[in-house]
Amino acid sequence: MKAGYLSEYFKGVAAKRLSAVEADVFRSHQHEFNGVEDLKRILGPATGKKKFSAKFVYLADNDDPVESDGFLTWYDAREKHPTRSEHRLYFPTTIVSQCAAPEDLLIIGLRPDDSVLVVVAENGSTLANQLQWLFGLSDLSHPGFSVREELETDQDRVEFLSRFILENIGVEVNAGDETYLDIMLKKFGTSFPSTRDFSAFARSTLKGMTPQDDPDATLMAWMEREEILFRTLERHFIADRLAVGFEKNTDGFISFSLSVQNRRKSRVGLALENHIETIFLECCLRYARAAVTEGKSKPDFLFPGAGEYFNPDFQAGKLVMLGVKSTCKDRWRQVLAEADRIENKHLLTLETAISISQTDEMRSKKLQLVLPKALHLTYSNSQQGWLMDLSGFITLVRERQKK
Repeated sequence: MKAGYLSEYFKGVAAKRLSAVEADVFRSHQHEFNGVEDLKRILGPATGKKKFSAKFVYLADNDDPVESDGFLTWYDAREKHPTRSEHRLYFPTTIVSQCAAPEDLLIIGLRPDDSVLVVVAENGSTLANQLQWLFGLSDLSHPGFSVREELETDQDRVEFLSRFILENIGVEVNAGDETYLDIMLKKFGTSFPSTRDFSAFARSTLKGMTPQDDPDATLMAWMEREEILFRTLERHFIADRLAVGFEKNTDGFISFSLSVQNRRKSRVGLALENHIETIFLECCLRYARAAVTEGKSKPDFLFPGAGEYFNPDFQAGKLVMLGVKSTCKDRWRQVLAEADRIENKHLLTLETAISISQTDEMRSKKLQLVLPKALHLTYSNSQQGWLMDLSGFITLVRERQKK
């Protein structure tokens, strides 16, 4: 196990595409997979019937995760045979197994405590693509399991983007840097500061960043640093609150838990906007943040500003709008209803490996996706030629503002 890598969370993972027969087995009352010899690399040889406690998760882009607890049974059907073995894996009936369909992605991960995480992700979904990228599963075209052990290569380093995918499948990530804890407590006291103040502090801890020369790398470095610092401070505050306890106040505990989750979600989006705004300032772009256009629409960034947007003599072709969403899912369509004067809209996101069907729809709706350059490699070759990086977007805005 190596801190900061996937090996901290998984001893090994196995993955495959479900065949029609396997999907039927997974849904039916039979529930036994044969031909699973490759799983011995992570589950070990079976002696008797070995049971693993398991968590089952089903993921689809347009629905909330479906989760269930259960177990797996791992055994050798020919244990007493002198020369042959025939390992099998038994799954119980769960609400997750009933969701499975042919070609869905199946991932079986052995956790450090010897429990098992079983994830089924809808075929062709963004979530399935992200899991393939996370675990470095490049080829799943063959019928058997692809198995990865150790998980300590550069690909397996757990960073900002990996944490989001892991937490999507219920894996709580250990992230923090105690180096700055005393400094943050002295500066901010016993409560979280505003996201704007915290973003500024995070940037101040990274010296030598050059937004003008490499805005893509700068944005990712700032986001990574802020996430680490936030988790450090959050862990300290949570520990203090748990030490006080809830005195059997279940509602109080639930409320506290929800507040933690909601703060995490809202803070990431605001942090992304804060860092992007600083890059735009450093690059001397003219813009308005959250300016009101038609009705109550508020594009995250409008270039060069609201005055020009509402000036009928200002050419629409010189206007640019940028929506900002840390993750997309179906929320990208909200951007389409903002800034009616601007036909071709832009959306910046940190979402990795968005499905081809989603990006095709974006293109048909005249929405250009903008991502930091490092994220382009999580997309297919056919998608990469269409994607725009942050540097390219800044160049586009500069050219229009020069005109």
